Amino acid sequence: MSTGSLSVSHQPHRARWRIPILRGLFAACLAVLAGCASAPAVQVSASTWQQVDRDIAAVSRTAAQHAREHALLSMEQWMDLVYRQTDDAFIPWFSSYWTQQWLSMKVSWYSLSGAGENPAVSRLALYLQEQYQERVLEPVAETDDPQQIMARSTWLYIQQLDEQLPRVAQRHAVPREQFDQRLQAIPAITQAPGASLYELLHAKPLAKLPAYRALLEDIRNTPRGLGDWSADPGISAVAQQASERLVNEFATSGAASAVSALVGGPAGATISLGTALFTALSREDRRPASEAQLRKSLNAAFDEEWLELMRSNERGVLAGVHRLSGQIDSGLRVPFRYQAAH
Repeated sequence: MSTGSLSVSHQPHRARWRIPILRGLFAACLAVLAGCASAPAVQVSASTWQQVDRDIAAVSRTAAQHAREHALLSMEQWMDLVYRQTDDAFIPWFSSYWTQQWLSMKVSWYSLSGAGENPAVSRLALYLQEQYQERVLEPVAETDDPQQIMARSTWLYIQQLDEQLPRVAQRHAVPREQFDQRLQAIPAITQAPGASLYELLHAKPLAKLPAYRALLEDIRNTPRGLGDWSADPGISAVAQQASERLVNEFATSGAASAVSALVGGPAGATISLGTALFTALSREDRRPASEAQLRKSLNAAFDEEWLELMRSNERGVLAGVHRLSGQIDSGLRVPFRYQAAH
């Protein structure tokens, strides 16, 4: 009994001396946490920021090169589709007997209803350009076209930046908050409503960023832009040449018709029929050479335009990449100093 009573009487005493220890430990934890919360931001030297900016510029150049390679391959594949569709759809249509007859009728109508200097040539040329757009460019665009290639190349450039830039921060031990602030200070799109490099990389999905949509739309609407191939000077010249030939043929057949009308009777009908047969046979004899010449002219026009769309920084398939990379490069030339949040 005495032993049990002694044991019970000591339990409250042990509890009393444990409480101050627990309180001390709790206070120590709070002090550690408070010290962590008030720890000063990591100081990144000016020389480190300079190296970070150089690395960002290097990443941008590499990303632009990847986008350029993609655009080149895509444009080569697209051009092959255009050549094939031209051979399969447009040239056979244009050189067929019934198309030539229909075009001759249009020349007659244009000549009667037009005004000004040789309106038939210009109106027929415009009609041929519209037919080329409808029979070649629009069907090919269902698979791919320069507008889609431009959008993909621009997206690929941004994706490459998104993958590679975090490694720059890690390489130089720059805290995430400070690196993000640097990206926010670099303008990527200045056209209204504008966007920083940080906003460009963190827009998910990218198509929802208003500045990005405005950028692509502005490139598409550039005069003689990606969606305006039928107005290309080379294609216009080919259509003009074909129109002039058709108008000249019509003028010759028109003169023969006038002779047949003057002669009249069976003899006039014979002249008219003979002229039609001669014109048809003559066209058929010239058809292989005419098709070869038309194919050569169209291919030459497209080769020239293809080169222009690869080279042009304003309306080409790399216009988006050029604008973004150029703006980022300009932003990197501005010295950066991290401003800690208060």
